[in-house]
Amino acid sequence: MAIHPTARIHEKALVDDCEIGPDTRVWAFAHVLPRAKVGARCNLGESVFVESGAVIGDECIIKNGVAIWEGVELGHKVFIGPNAVFTNIGRPRAARKDLYRARFSKTYVAEGVTIGANATIVCGISVGRYAFIGAGTVVLRDVPAYGLIVGNPGRLKGWVCRCAVRLNDNLECLECGQRYQKERDGLVEL
Repeated sequence: MAIHPTARIHEKALVDDCEIGPDTRVWAFAHVLPRAKVGARCNLGESVFVESGAVIGDECIIKNGVAIWEGVELGHKVFIGPNAVFTNIGRPRAARKDLYRARFSKTYVAEGVTIGANATIVCGISVGRYAFIGAGTVVLRDVPAYGLIVGNPGRLKGWVCRCAVRLNDNLECLECGQRYQKERDGLVEL
């Protein structure tokens, strides 16, 4: 594992034997455990925790107070708002800790996803490309590409463009002009 020489680690951050890419910033009181992988040009805010085995793609922004647990993988250009929560065990108990490692569920967050402040992402799901999870949303199931998910439990309330603007009924972005069409796993750009 290696920390790239251009990575900027705050003197009050704790960075173990992990991989951190070029031009990534790790702010005060963040903790990156051994065997974690953090890509290039990322920003890990104050008090971010990255557990062993977690994977963070390039150009991700993780705001203050977020924990990225083992089994969670973030694609490139993912934004995680302050105090958003991931889980990695579907049925946790304090007893029988020896069984937890084998039961970690994988959670995949694809490229360009936005997860709002205080959202909760339950383990074992996939969040599709450029999906937008509203602040405080509780996500219990897979999210389609470009889906707008809000509420508790999270529900599909529409679609968003790559530029984060809500699409109209014709699946067009009135701001940038991008058009989309529905496919099996969400939307695709035309």
